Amino acid sequence: MFYSPVHHLRKSFVNFGPKPDAMIDTLLNHRSIRKYRSDPIPGTLLDRILKAGIRASTTGNMQVYSVIVTTDPSLKEELAPCHFNQPMVTEAPVLLTFCADFNRFNQWCRLRGAEPGYDNFLSFFTAAIDALLVAQNACIAAEDAGLGICYLGTTTYMAAEIIRILALPEGVVPVTAVTVGYPDESPGLTDRLPVEAVIHKEKYQDYSDATIQKHYHNKELITTNQDFVKENKQPSLAHVYTNVRYKKEDNILFSNTLLEVLKKQGFMNNQ
Repeated sequence: MFYSPVHHLRKSFVNFGPKPDAMIDTLLNHRSIRKYRSDPIPGTLLDRILKAGIRASTTGNMQVYSVIVTTDPSLKEELAPCHFNQPMVTEAPVLLTFCADFNRFNQWCRLRGAEPGYDNFLSFFTAAIDALLVAQNACIAAEDAGLGICYLGTTTYMAAEIIRILALPEGVVPVTAVTVGYPDESPGLTDRLPVEAVIHKEKYQDYSDATIQKHYHNKELITTNQDFVKENKQPSLAHVYTNVRYKKEDNILFSNTLLEVLKKQGFMNNQ
């Protein structure tokens, strides 16, 4: 029998009520895919995934976001350095850039004679949340259809250059990008902290040294994590994060860079 990813996705979204386990399984089996086959994604399937994306919750139903769909190989090549030249950016058939976007909403307001007041950090934060909700909806839809995805955390680091390449006007800032395509690998599930480490009932329960030790114990014992420690010549996995992967000086640099982008794009006028 011919397998149709479009048919599968249709069944999942139209009939997911009576079969909740299928959708939960999709969520529980999430993994980041960094190697893709060259097969293009059918246009009908991509459209359905994007439609699933825009059904996400949104602040006041303003939908202050936009999604840039990039399939042109030359444009993906141009964007690759913005994502530190990770091969999946050019190998995946589709690159989706999710943007906080008040440009469209502001234009609509002014066209109707209403003066918008969305030139501030709160408005950016609102639009960024909307964009990320849409991104996650689209990613779940893609995975449910048998596609693979990978979020690119480099997007905010290189926001200014992405703005230039994608010709984003004032009021629009990229907040995340996602590669999408048919997987050419089947990696294991990435480790996660135990549920009790992140779920707080009724009120926040702060952590004792003993509970921290307990929650991070298994993570520190994973072979690949121990390899990271050895390869980077660090005393612990925590040091790999603080001294190598997400250093304070890098965080400050990219924070200042992003703040400049927000100012240029019109989101810091009242600060």
